Amino acid sequence: MEEELKKIRKSSNTIILVTSVLLCFIVLSAYITNGLPRNIEKIVPNKEQLITHVDDLKLSPFTDSEEDKLASYGEKLIKETYNYFYEKNGNKIGNHLACTNCHLNGGTKAFAAPYVGLTGVFPVYIGREDKIESLEERINGCFERSMNGKAIDVNSMEMRAIITYIKHISKNTPTGKRIVGQGFVKVKTPKRAADPKSGAIVFQQQCQSCHGQQGEGKKLATNKGYQYPPLWGKDSYNDGAGMARVLTAMQFIKGNMPLGATHDNPILTDAEAYDVAAYINSFSRPIKANKEKDYPNLAKKPKDSPYPPFHDNISAIQHKYGPFNF
Repeated sequence: MEEELKKIRKSSNTIILVTSVLLCFIVLSAYITNGLPRNIEKIVPNKEQLITHVDDLKLSPFTDSEEDKLASYGEKLIKETYNYFYEKNGNKIGNHLACTNCHLNGGTKAFAAPYVGLTGVFPVYIGREDKIESLEERINGCFERSMNGKAIDVNSMEMRAIITYIKHISKNTPTGKRIVGQGFVKVKTPKRAADPKSGAIVFQQQCQSCHGQQGEGKKLATNKGYQYPPLWGKDSYNDGAGMARVLTAMQFIKGNMPLGATHDNPILTDAEAYDVAAYINSFSRPIKANKEKDYPNLAKKPKDSPYPPFHDNISAIQHKYGPFNF
């Protein structure tokens, strides 16, 4: 009798233990099911949600969060750069261009050097400095060259705002690889030197109505910045900027100019873009100091970089206008 009671107690304890475990499991399952949002798949991004082309970008509105407020300020800095970045004495630290004059539509237009996805690419190797460079350093390169100004403090609110804006428009892009639409369109370079005289005709027919007969651009009504930027002269990019190189300018022009052109619906031929790029860069512009320090490894210097020193014995004039069959 006593043995049977022991068996009954043992069986009862086992049942109680199993029942307790099952109850805990049921409670935990209910917590997980009800506690997590039903659209959990929207919170955890997957490969299917990542965009593969800049054209696929869908801009999300800014919220009232502190991060989005900073990103919104960054957008203003990109689109109205001429309203910011002054010295304490009121002098402009660079020209009166805006970042969006080159990085079109606030850096969101495909094949117009867009910012979309850059936070997933940088740090990256830059041949001009022959080192792995941060996104902040690359932005300062634009300030010093395209904006013909001075680098800003990488820890400043302005730099943080620009970086946060780039992060905002890069939310659904992959990390560690580029997407289609970054950089510029591919072109077929003519097997000849670029011809500024032919480029002058293209400029008169296609560019002059916006950028002016003397390439002076068209000022905004506020007279602070430009609706259409100057292409040469004292308020344009300096001779150390990427756009001062014929092949780089050719790519930008082919995919974006004149107004209305896109990468999949260009207006100019490769030859026309080639020649008008040479025409634009045949005029004087601000001189970047210390350009001889660019490309510490001269083997990394692009063929169309028009200023010495060079890695070869090709003349400076051929480095500027081609032919680039070397």
